[in-house]
Amino acid sequence: MTDTSPIILCPEPELTTLLEQMTSDEANAMRCLAVLLAEYEGDPRLHFLEGSLFAEQRDYSAARDAMRRAVDLAPDFAIARFQLGFLLLTCGEPHAAQEAWGPLHGLPQDNYLRIFVTGLCHLIRDEFDDAVARLREGISRNDENPALNNDMQMIVDEIHRKPRQSGDGDTGGDAPLSPAQLMLQQASFKATRH
Repeated sequence: MTDTSPIILCPEPELTTLLEQMTSDEANAMRCLAVLLAEYEGDPRLHFLEGSLFAEQRDYSAARDAMRRAVDLAPDFAIARFQLGFLLLTCGEPHAAQEAWGPLHGLPQDNYLRIFVTGLCHLIRDEFDDAVARLREGISRNDENPALNNDMQMIVDEIHRKPRQSGDGDTGGDAPLSPAQLMLQQASFKATRH
């Protein structure tokens, strides 16, 4: 029999306290988060925040698992879906990133997450000019998540710093990743929770 009891979400005051701790005391935030997850294990926001903390600690496997859990619990949790894909991309899994982002293509055309995804998909294909144009457009439309704008601007800046390939198909031997993927791996994953 399937459990159909309603999911109990973490109360807003406790969530706010956790967010404050995440910016000032990461170790205490992890302890607090563990307690909250034990009590509100069905709250996708907590799993997303756990993933963000793991990513900050560069435990990308645990970050991926936590963010995937958030998306499994709430498939329409757009920022969690975006960050899961971004984490996968920065870990060198572009196909998995695009799969995670798939539903975001159904957002309104002017939604900043959809525009960022479009830009990052251009980046995956080493279409740098289109990537920059879309990322800049997303930044201009995003007024609710400044930290994410910072992350996207770092990518734009990195694109401008990297020399372009000559276009002859030579990527420098038998390197398994495209120049865009290597660039993304060089930039550390930044969770949008600051």
